[in-house]
Amino acid sequence: MAPSLTTRARAKVNLDLRVLGRRADGYHELESLVAFAGIGDTLTLEPGEPVALTIAGPSAAGLEADDGNLVLRAARALETARPGLRLGRFHLVKRLPVAAGIGGGSADAAAALRLLARLNGIPLGDPMLLGVAAQVGADVPVCLDSRARLMAGIGERLGPVLRLPPLFAVLVNPGVAVETVAVFRALGLSAGQKLAEPRGEGVHGLGPAGDFLPRLIRSGNDLAAPARRVASEIDEVIAGLESLPGCRLARMSGSGATCFALFDDRAASAAAAKALAKARPGWWVKPTLLG
Repeated sequence: MAPSLTTRARAKVNLDLRVLGRRADGYHELESLVAFAGIGDTLTLEPGEPVALTIAGPSAAGLEADDGNLVLRAARALETARPGLRLGRFHLVKRLPVAAGIGGGSADAAAALRLLARLNGIPLGDPMLLGVAAQVGADVPVCLDSRARLMAGIGERLGPVLRLPPLFAVLVNPGVAVETVAVFRALGLSAGQKLAEPRGEGVHGLGPAGDFLPRLIRSGNDLAAPARRVASEIDEVIAGLESLPGCRLARMSGSGATCFALFDDRAASAAAAKALAKARPGWWVKPTLLG
C-alpha cells in the first residue's frame, strides 16, 4: 500500500481588495493582493482507499463530509477531468474558522488537488489542474501553490509570484460566520455596473519593506463597508486591533469577518496577540507570518 500523503492548507489573506464592477453574468470583477499565512488546516490522503472524507479539529463542528464539501468536490472534479485517476481517503484537521474571509474551504480544496496531483504525477502548473481548480471555486487557483500574487477577474487570472517583505501579523476572527453572497448583496451592484479600472501588476512597487507598507496602507478593502453592515462585530475587531501597541495597519480580509493587523517584528505581533486573546477570550486570535 502506498504511504499516506500530507499537506497544509494555509490561510489566504487579502492584503487589499478592489471591486472593479459586476459583469453582465452577475459575477463580480475583483483585484486583490493575496498573501498566505503560516497557519492553516492539515489534509492527509490515504491512497488506494475508496474516496471519502473524515473531519476533526477545533473548527470541525458543523462541517459535513458530504458531496458538498469542497475537498470531495475537488477530488470528483479532477477524477472527471483525468479518467483513471488514483484516489483515496482524505482526513481533514480543521483549524481555520469557517466562512471567515481567509479561504479555508478553498485552501482545503486546493490541498486535495495538490495531494492527488502528487499521487498521480501531475505538475502543479498543468493547465488541466488549474482549470479544475477554477471550476471548484474562485479562490482555489491561487491557493494551489499558496504563494503571494495579484489575483484578478473572479479569481482565475493570477499574476506572477511576488516576493513580499516579511509581514508580521495577527489574524482575528470574532466567531461570526459571514457568507460571501450576503456581503456582495449588501454591496448592491447592478449587473454590468463598473466601478474602477484595473491597476495592473506591479502597482505596489514591491521593494524594500519600508516602501511596501506605506503603499499598502493607501489601499483598502472595498468589501469592508458592506461586510460591516452584515456583521457589526467587524467594527469591534478592527478597533481592538488598532488599539494594540505597535499596530501599523488593521484591515479586514476577503469578505470577512477575519481581520489582520501588521507589526514591525515577531515580538510585537506575538505580544499583541497575547494581549488581545486575554482581553477577548472568545475570539480566534493567531500571530503569524504572511508571505
